[in-house]
Amino acid sequence: MSLSQRERIGSAIRSVVVIAIALICAVPLYVVVVNTFKNSGDMAADPFGLPTHFTLENYTYALENLPVVQATINTLIVTVVGVFFMVIIGALAAYGMVQKRSKLTAGIGAFLMLSFVIPGQTLLIPQYKMEAQFGLVDSLLGLIVLYLAGATFCYFLIVQYMRGLPGELFEAARLDGAGPFRIFWQIVLPLIRPILITVVVFETMWTWNDFMTPNIYISSTEKQTLVLQVFNAMGQFSTNWPLFMTITTIALIPVFLFFIFCQKWIVAGLVAGSVKG
Repeated sequence: MSLSQRERIGSAIRSVVVIAIALICAVPLYVVVVNTFKNSGDMAADPFGLPTHFTLENYTYALENLPVVQATINTLIVTVVGVFFMVIIGALAAYGMVQKRSKLTAGIGAFLMLSFVIPGQTLLIPQYKMEAQFGLVDSLLGLIVLYLAGATFCYFLIVQYMRGLPGELFEAARLDGAGPFRIFWQIVLPLIRPILITVVVFETMWTWNDFMTPNIYISSTEKQTLVLQVFNAMGQFSTNWPLFMTITTIALIPVFLFFIFCQKWIVAGLVAGSVKG
């Protein structure tokens, strides 16, 4: 058997294994989605089969009787605004650290590292007191302010990538009369686009799916996020699993569309970030 034949056989075996693992991982998602088109009786009779009586009543009920649309809007506002400022703050901090290397910036970087050591649960009480003092409890603005702490994670990812940029570009821009902010917006940001896309994906998934923060700080029904609606449905519709799975599916659809839309840029960013020179 030649080397090329062994490589083809090995590639085929790897493909079969990967496809099998993907199908196994897709089974729970299939069960959730397919049962949204059934009633409770059909689901109890055959939870893995296709619906014998296809129905959209679960979606109609969820959209008409539950604050799913408002929760989706709330989650979009918190996610878009929060991720935007997280990435901008993290990128600006990384830019400042790279441009002004000194013992002071090194000390600040080491201090920021402590945020990954301290458990977030230990900060809940002081954070809640601060939010209450400024009247930010039970508000979307309060959630966004709390999520800005994610800028530290953005900083650590971006600063490592930014240190690989050639310093000659910055020197040439300064000689042409460009100021620090012009260099950042017109030179640095386009060059670090791959890592920015990666950071946006990570932070969007984390913010959209976060449960603990809105569960602690949000009490009004009209200000709840989608994840809280899924949690409430788990108790409210514990005997109506198709409706519960419908609400879960509605919460998953925006994230799924986001990933499909950004897939090309995610792959391009990973490939670009893995190649030097």
